[in-house]
Amino acid sequence: MTKRIFCLSLLGAVLGGYAARAADEPLPKAEAILDRFVEVTGGKDAYEKRKSEIAVGTVEFVSQGVKGAMTRYAADPDQTYTVLDIEGVGKIEMGASGGVAWEKSAILGPRVLSGEEKAQALREGTLNAELNWRKLYSKAETAGVETIDGEECYVVVMTPKEGRPETTYYQKKTGFAVRTNTTLVSQMGEIPVEVIIGNYRKFGALLEAAKVTQKAAGQEVTRVITSVKVNEEIPASRFDPPAEIKALLGKSAAPAAPTK
Repeated sequence: MTKRIFCLSLLGAVLGGYAARAADEPLPKAEAILDRFVEVTGGKDAYEKRKSEIAVGTVEFVSQGVKGAMTRYAADPDQTYTVLDIEGVGKIEMGASGGVAWEKSAILGPRVLSGEEKAQALREGTLNAELNWRKLYSKAETAGVETIDGEECYVVVMTPKEGRPETTYYQKKTGFAVRTNTTLVSQMGEIPVEVIIGNYRKFGALLEAAKVTQKAAGQEVTRVITSVKVNEEIPASRFDPPAEIKALLGKSAAPAAPTK
């Protein structure tokens, strides 16, 4: 959910274990927990009024001691463009629009995503996914209760229409999401990731997680959001794929040469 503001396709997520609920404790339906999250973070009306967002912050690859700057542009319903400027690495760009998801970096070059990797990127690119989760997931179930950092949390397992299940932990007391686990299928294979969500701050009319830490494959990446502009005008061209991506799309759309 809130982790969507920073999800590198190099990272994935794991469906973690969780404690079973006490036999005498009734569990609320997953729908009620997810709808409560919308309410405690600002409410349905505030989400519906959010048509665009420009988030600025920092990113740190903790193990390597490498830092960088991040800017993410998003527009309703499902357009997104993120650029990271990493020390000693250069620019990393990611985007999703019109059913196409892509990324470009000096390390991996330009790539058009496909399969489950594409499906996850498109979900991540949905601006108001917290409100519109019913359109993105085919099933949501409350699986139990687990204590995270001293706070009891409801465990909600969400199954997307395409891709692996995602397990998110919502505090009983606050209703906030504090952790997510799932599995990402990428060019590096199946990668488990744990996403730690916290430091909720008010940006515009909504509360959003200002700090998100992702742990995967022995690596830890932390993103901190410092400012968010809501409903700023964003030129449509901002979401256009770069020339290298357009070239790859052109090749994939071109008819195969006739065989002799």
